[in-house]
Amino acid sequence: MNQQPSIFGEIKQFFLKGSILSRLIGINVAVFILVNIIRVFFYLWSLDAISATMSQWLGISSNIHVVLHRPWTLISYMFLHFDFLHILFNMVVLYVGGRLFSDFIGSDRLVATYLLGGIAGAIFYIVSFNIFPAFREVVSFSLAIGASASVLAIFIAIAAYMPDYQLPLLLFGRIRLKYIALVFVVLDVISIDKGNPGGHLAHLGGAMWGFTYARLLKTGKDPALVLGFYLGKLSRLFSRKPTFRVEYTRERPVTDDEYNDLKAEKQKRIDEILDKISHSGYNSLTKEEKELLFKMGEK
Repeated sequence: MNQQPSIFGEIKQFFLKGSILSRLIGINVAVFILVNIIRVFFYLWSLDAISATMSQWLGISSNIHVVLHRPWTLISYMFLHFDFLHILFNMVVLYVGGRLFSDFIGSDRLVATYLLGGIAGAIFYIVSFNIFPAFREVVSFSLAIGASASVLAIFIAIAAYMPDYQLPLLLFGRIRLKYIALVFVVLDVISIDKGNPGGHLAHLGGAMWGFTYARLLKTGKDPALVLGFYLGKLSRLFSRKPTFRVEYTRERPVTDDEYNDLKAEKQKRIDEILDKISHSGYNSLTKEEKELLFKMGEK
């Protein structure tokens, strides 16, 4: 008798087999649903104060001392949305920009660019609020949330990488990516004094990283690929089930010292390849180096 997969089974398959872009969108949507269900529960039990505390523990603060005590907020804030229109706009832009980014730059760089763009946005927001006098009265308690900085980093990166690529837009026809990106940036700049200045400043920080990353790519340097290598190993650490395997061989077993020497030699070789990528770009690797990097990433 065939059993229909449960909703949890479907979700598990989505995250295990879906594309990197779909996983990013899925995580954002899942967090959005979860935190809003929790907020409704707090509301029904008149626990609004606890609901506000959740924002403080997951959103990024402009107060440097708070960030030092809650360093995880540098990551958690970029997956946190409370308003439907906020997450809807971000996910639409992430889908469009992420598809183009995956096709022309590579899906293996997508997560790293998302994270680095979000971190760059958080840093730009924190620095701006602690420098400009306009924010002196709110710097101690201001918070920023949302994936906008990460999303804009991805979109600006592909726009700077392929500025003349034309994107079909409803009512406007085909528009070059560089003009769409310029509109996003200009709107954020002129909106800083209109409300939500922290959000707009974080967007600009993400945009700056996206532009910088595209320029680095064109010079042969790829920091996102290096970070993506380690992210890949980390994700496989959590996604793989432990397996136990007995192997039989006629070769002499290596001693502990020999094993450690071989392991150190392999790590040294990987470090040399990663250094080469950071200085000369991924395309400078030989076929042998690319294969070795791929095999080590799978382990």
